[in-house]
Amino acid sequence: MTQTVGGGVADLRALLNGPVFGPEDSGYDEARKVWNAANDRRPAMIARCASAADVAAAIRFAGDHDLEIAVRGGAHSPSGNSTVDGGVVIDLSALNHVTVDPDAKLARAGGGALLGDLDAATQAHGLAVPAGMVSHTGIGGLVLGGGMGWFTRKAGLSIDNLVSAEVVTADGRILRASATDHPDLFWALRGGGGNFGVVTEFEFRLHEAGPLVQYALVFWELDQGPEVLRLARELVPTLPLDLSVVIGALNAPPAPFVPEQYHFTPGYALLVTGFGDPGTHADVLARIRQALPPAFEFVTPMPYVELQQLIDEANAWGLYYYDKSLYLEELSDEVIQAVVEQVPRRTSPMSIVLFYRLDGAYSAVPDDATAFSGGRSPRYCAFMIAATQTLETLPAETAWVRSCAEALRPYAPHVGTYVNAMDDTGQDRVQAAYGPAKYQRLRDIKLRYDPRNVFHRNVNIPPADSAPS
Repeated sequence: MTQTVGGGVADLRALLNGPVFGPEDSGYDEARKVWNAANDRRPAMIARCASAADVAAAIRFAGDHDLEIAVRGGAHSPSGNSTVDGGVVIDLSALNHVTVDPDAKLARAGGGALLGDLDAATQAHGLAVPAGMVSHTGIGGLVLGGGMGWFTRKAGLSIDNLVSAEVVTADGRILRASATDHPDLFWALRGGGGNFGVVTEFEFRLHEAGPLVQYALVFWELDQGPEVLRLARELVPTLPLDLSVVIGALNAPPAPFVPEQYHFTPGYALLVTGFGDPGTHADVLARIRQALPPAFEFVTPMPYVELQQLIDEANAWGLYYYDKSLYLEELSDEVIQAVVEQVPRRTSPMSIVLFYRLDGAYSAVPDDATAFSGGRSPRYCAFMIAATQTLETLPAETAWVRSCAEALRPYAPHVGTYVNAMDDTGQDRVQAAYGPAKYQRLRDIKLRYDPRNVFHRNVNIPPADSAPS
């Protein structure tokens, strides 16, 4: 789409109830900031929409003036899709309301709400939505790609708990998508990313969780990596669904609960969270200690909302990020060898590798029930995340992430990539992420709701009658 500023900031401002920021406005530089500092872009205008009607007006304005659209919820897109040079950013941050019906176990959340907003409102009633692990993430981008975290084994992905969504489509219509209203759109929204419209409200099914959970960080030094990963291979798939384990290759934080001699020490950790009987959590920790005594451990009950904020600082705004992910059906000897060879090659102490275990409620949903870009058989999702404090040091860490991904790729399924952690998105890779059948179905739905591919700043799915770019 050609980027020409045919209409001015004042013209868009006259159409909206929410504020509009242009390059000459005092709040512009603050409004254009995004989580990943590597994405330093200058939109022609930023429309902080106050309603779905504002969103519709901004979409129509951008179309009338041939301006590229970026949609911003929490501004956490690692690849920078939530901002754009010379186009219009539809900023949903003012749509951050959350309302809870504890009797029906339902919550409605605005498209600009953060996970922290959702957690605070639902935990007031001892309820939760399965979601991600960083509380300043926006729910919109996370949910539309799938949404996985601590609670996934117990209650599934975020999309598995989506009941309905209010969507503004490319032609400015405001629709409610659900299993009975626009079911094709509802299917596509659950995993198809931001390709089909701007979601201004989500309705979620809630689950009992907290207010206290049991948490443990169990840490070993780098040379014990093979033993840690083999222990995880044997232990994690056997655990009850009330327990979640994230496997990490990381540097020990300089936190009060970490013995000083281990501050910044590279190694491996099991992050073990219990949502049920504390005794079960304690029994699993005893098994871990007996099998492989750790360098140190930190074990404590904590509020669910604190669990959801636990790695916020390690994923702070203003750092420089790059990431990739892939699925692994098992931690085979070959996978373990590749991991332990790659991990020491990191140069930033903030860069990490994480393995989320996906089974239980995740695997109870049929593959074709949603558009999610991953098979539902039990597996791990591996995340390789580069994080640096300066732009100059990011290229080396980016190269490490790519090397790590390439080393693991031979052991990944031929179909499926988590679209929330895809970067360079040629159409061959997008089709491989979804598989041919889902990809074609998504292209057909795209043709119905966005035939001109207005929403293309994403892991893009072109409409069926166009040539993939």
